[in-house]
Amino acid sequence: MSPYLNSYGHPGNEEGLLSITTMSEAFDCAKCSESLYGRKYIQTDSGPYCVPCYDNTFANTCAECQQLIGHDSRELFYEDRHFHEGCFRCCRCQRSLADEPFTCQDSELLCNDCYCTAFSSQCSACGETVMPGSRKLEYGGQTWHEHCFLCSGCEQPLGSRSFVPDKGAHYCVPCYENKFAPRCARCSKTLTQGGVTYRDQPWHRECLVCTGCKTPLAGQQFTSRDDDPYCVACFGELFAPKCSSCKRPITGGSSGEAAGGGKYVSFEDRHWHHSCFSCARCSTSLVGQGFVPDGDQVLCQGCSQAGP
Repeated sequence: MSPYLNSYGHPGNEEGLLSITTMSEAFDCAKCSESLYGRKYIQTDSGPYCVPCYDNTFANTCAECQQLIGHDSRELFYEDRHFHEGCFRCCRCQRSLADEPFTCQDSELLCNDCYCTAFSSQCSACGETVMPGSRKLEYGGQTWHEHCFLCSGCEQPLGSRSFVPDKGAHYCVPCYENKFAPRCARCSKTLTQGGVTYRDQPWHRECLVCTGCKTPLAGQQFTSRDDDPYCVACFGELFAPKCSSCKRPITGGSSGEAAGGGKYVSFEDRHWHHSCFSCARCSTSLVGQGFVPDGDQVLCQGCSQAGP
């Protein structure tokens, strides 16, 4: 978080400043040539300097106040900028950064607190700051600490797991399926994809089978009895009336409409396919015609009047 920060003094002996009281020869400032007898000076590789000349020649300019950083001041520097110790502070709260972690944003120095307030997001779960560099999750314009982004069902961290959003909540896939996914009317397990509807209830395609022969009924014509589904063949064999002529099942409703659109005829407790309802002697179709029952047979009026 904190950039590299350093401080330093200025060249010279251990004290930095010397005071000359007596000299037997000329001892002048290397800059202004004024005598240094009885004055404080600073010794450098290029010669002695009086204090004003030393500061004007060697001192750096503070990036904050634009004043020289004198020889007797603690100097701090960051990258290519130099500061008085008192000028090296947060540009927002003015807190000293001399011994604090800090960052630089658009050339401005900021303490951690101000940086987080200005540039960090708040966790939608705990409300605390999501610190720069920490692990976080973002979704729908919101931010969470990684450990705060939990399933609303089992309350376990979602991390990189798949999840399903629902009305502001977030669920892992198993919890969402257990809570919201429809359940098959046959096996009671959740339907995650596909499925069919029968009697206004969801079914797995593989669960909707004929009660008789277990043939899959999805996409097929079928009917039911006592809420149990049957394919047309099984329903006919088990429940449909039999044609009095061909003895095959007659499927359909009481309105006279058979399965597949075919018609049938009923008389007393007997039933015929349209194609089977004909005179037992001359085979003339009796559909829509008058007929005369003769024991187990039906006759047209002509054959009935002709006698045995």
